[in-house]
Amino acid sequence: MLRLVNKKPDILFYDEFLLAVDKPAGMLSIPDRYDADAPVILNLLEKTYGKLLVVHRIDKDTSGVLLFARDQATHKALNALFHSRAIEKTYLALVRGRTEADQWVCELPLLADADKLHRSIVDKRRGKECLSRFETVERYEEYSLVRVRPETGRTHQVRVHCAASGYPIIADPLYGDGKPLFLSKIKRGWKGDSFEERPLLARTGLHAQALKLGHPKDGRELDLAAPLPKDLKAAIAQLGKASSR
Repeated sequence: MLRLVNKKPDILFYDEFLLAVDKPAGMLSIPDRYDADAPVILNLLEKTYGKLLVVHRIDKDTSGVLLFARDQATHKALNALFHSRAIEKTYLALVRGRTEADQWVCELPLLADADKLHRSIVDKRRGKECLSRFETVERYEEYSLVRVRPETGRTHQVRVHCAASGYPIIADPLYGDGKPLFLSKIKRGWKGDSFEERPLLARTGLHAQALKLGHPKDGRELDLAAPLPKDLKAAIAQLGKASSR
């Protein structure tokens, strides 16, 4: 699990109504009693931008687009947009396994905070309605890059639906094996020092790539996108090289 954050969040959009940032992996969206020592992006941003209201969250080890409201009216309007599924969310996930389908849908209902590890589980009787749309972006020998568009916003939805589809996200400690991705495991004839090798990807390989929505004040379309962070970009590049050999 990440503890150190080497970069500050980049500002993707800012006006008097809302603030959108590119959250680095390793930062909590809001304070969490189960991870009290982790840095919190809300606290950091409020030092510069004043009081912010939480609209949605992304997991600590997930990077990407995070949106905050700057007043109560905007907060109410954004909550309504999320609730009505009027905000299009796009994630990129680097997963274990070579996907068979180019596209598929997962509609398994989820029950949040269902065990001692505070995981969400598939529960067809008690779980809440849940829908994720998947698209294969690239296939490698034993891994895949997939684009996920969750239409609902359940806790850990993308992570659970990836695992339930048979493709757990790389290095996911809750829904996968938690093992980092090393170059030595994917490159034939690798001759480095196994004691000195650092992982290509040491955290859950999930990135909140984009949010598309109408501005709650004037309705103009906002297309908020966060570029791939260095660790995911490097992992994808090395997987591509290894697969082309």
